[in-house]
Amino acid sequence: MPANELGERLRVTIVGESHGRLVGAVLDGVPAGLELSEGDVQPMLDLRRPGRAPQSTPRRESDRVEILTGVYRGRTTGAPILLWIPNEDVDSSPYEGPPVPRPGHADYTAWIKYGGYNDPRGGGRFSGRLTAAIVAAGAIALKLLRTVLGVEVLAYTLEIGGVRARGDLTLDEIRRRYEDPLRCPDPEAARRMSDAIERARAAGDTLGGVVEAIALGVPPGLGEPIIDTLDGDLAKAIFAIPGVKGVEFGAGFAAARLRGSENNDQYVVEGGRVRTITNNSGGILGGISNGMPIVLRAAFKPVSSIHIPQRSVRLDTMEEVTLTVRGRHDVCVVPRAVPVVEAVVGIVLADHALRSGAIPSVLR
Repeated sequence: MPANELGERLRVTIVGESHGRLVGAVLDGVPAGLELSEGDVQPMLDLRRPGRAPQSTPRRESDRVEILTGVYRGRTTGAPILLWIPNEDVDSSPYEGPPVPRPGHADYTAWIKYGGYNDPRGGGRFSGRLTAAIVAAGAIALKLLRTVLGVEVLAYTLEIGGVRARGDLTLDEIRRRYEDPLRCPDPEAARRMSDAIERARAAGDTLGGVVEAIALGVPPGLGEPIIDTLDGDLAKAIFAIPGVKGVEFGAGFAAARLRGSENNDQYVVEGGRVRTITNNSGGILGGISNGMPIVLRAAFKPVSSIHIPQRSVRLDTMEEVTLTVRGRHDVCVVPRAVPVVEAVVGIVLADHALRSGAIPSVLR
């Protein structure tokens, strides 16, 4: 599979760079007959758009998406869908000069991998800017899941800077996550998260955190063991989001501290369907969905661009230098990552639903 492509039946190819002309995606495999317009994609892009909250980068992008191919008379044709998002507010001046990798970024590894020919402006291909293309493609995948299977994907800010939302949030509360600038459905935790962000900003520093995602209505049987497992493909896709350093499902790492009698999800019949009393597996067993809600968490490291002097190396002369990062950056990416995680989960679930036959190739 090409390095810039995700999925098998529903394939997403991401194009562009942070400071190039555009970012975009080619989405191939969407069934014919789905009602689709830019209006189905733009609202989700607006949730990710920079410059809308205090913790966000001051970069201003309208992120107006155009669907250039694959739609005729308001419905998908079965042909590849080309999504185009221009870059409008680009300032490459902080990236001029000798090659000095920013600590925490992919500057050095990209320099080695591509022999110094990579585009370093704003991180190039390794920038969070490319998640705009992922969100655009994910908005279509999520509509496909809702339309055909009634699947709902909800992500929200669970933790920022060590401040964690309470553990008894209801689905109704989580559905209101976007009413808060930090996308946290726990108002008291959101207040403390905001305070932590402001303290980090004042110190010239940054924060990381955790996004939790819940997928409701996923039918049992999705997943292609033993290699293309559902949780394996979800984890791989989420790790493609810049800044992600950990993924866990259900009880996750906490399961390592449980006994089998505590961790096992026991089966019952509910409404004529098999259900489990608990959901420590996060809705996936043996790499296959079991019909329970899929629950996963993605851990985001602190933003690497900090306004504190750091040690680095000038790569063309191998001279050690002191670097102070310039440019426009988020203090914490977690709130803007919430729709990105939703999009990625939607893409993977739609791909597996197509592979299993749960979604047909033509919608009638």
